[in-house]
Amino acid sequence: MNPELFLADLEAKPTALGDLAAALRRSDPYDGLPSDIGRVIFLGMGSSRYAAGVAALRLRAAGIDAIAEYASARPYPLRPGTLVVAISATGGSTETLDALAAHRGRAPMVAITNVAGSAVTEGADLVVPMFAGVERGGVACRTFQHSLALLLALQARLTATPQAGGPVAGLVDRAAEATADLLDRRPEWLPRALDLLDGPHGVYPIAPAERLSSAEQSALMVREGPRRPADACETGDWAHVDVYLTKTLDYRALLFPGSRYDAQAMDWIRQRGSTVVAVGGDVQDADMTIRYRHDHDPDVRLLTETLVAELVAAHWWARG
Repeated sequence: MNPELFLADLEAKPTALGDLAAALRRSDPYDGLPSDIGRVIFLGMGSSRYAAGVAALRLRAAGIDAIAEYASARPYPLRPGTLVVAISATGGSTETLDALAAHRGRAPMVAITNVAGSAVTEGADLVVPMFAGVERGGVACRTFQHSLALLLALQARLTATPQAGGPVAGLVDRAAEATADLLDRRPEWLPRALDLLDGPHGVYPIAPAERLSSAEQSALMVREGPRRPADACETGDWAHVDVYLTKTLDYRALLFPGSRYDAQAMDWIRQRGSTVVAVGGDVQDADMTIRYRHDHDPDVRLLTETLVAELVAAHWWARG
């Protein structure tokens, strides 16, 4: 792992997203899937599971039975019409490979990976490449972003959205523009964000259920690179599980707005004098708001907003 190379990986995001959009326009990555899929089981660990959790929630909202499971859990019961989707950027996650071995031959399998010919592709009925390029910094950043985009393409396929690849490719293009905008305007927002989030007790990303992966990935970036305390919370659940921390800690929140419960969380935060950096939307009484191109679109937010925490983590990591 290397902080300078991690930053370079982040700066390459717009180009990599452009490659992914072009690939989606060339062909549907899920061409050849069975037509009778009624249930989807996502398997993954870490960032892969974060992305899968959002995908499963979206599929359930569309009426499709779906679950994102820890690959390390006991095998999930299968039934006719089940699709198993394994997500592993490196293609070598031990837990994911074990889970696939337990399910092999019992259901059609899709492997989403960034490494062609990796172990996760063995026995898969369909292999979906991430097109994220090599992450030389050793941190799953572009692969997380591309996993989300490819899972949105799978949702489009399973819910019979017309021209499944087209709309998602356009979304990926807008995410590339949003990502480039955040990168280009770093001098305007990053120094203050670094200062506001630099507390003695860590960083606490908060996001709505529909984009919980943004909070989870953001917290992971702070833990993985600079090795600082960080933990994620869903916005509505925050009032039940994390509000207590504002009483005793120098609480620094990274808020991804969009939940109907934003005001509820902000009321407590305001009373306790905690610090909030909001990303992608205006929030009353936030200490800072970071806006970027296309941030009115929740799907662009989903694919883009973790870049704020990634850049914060990269700079903290580099300075030790």
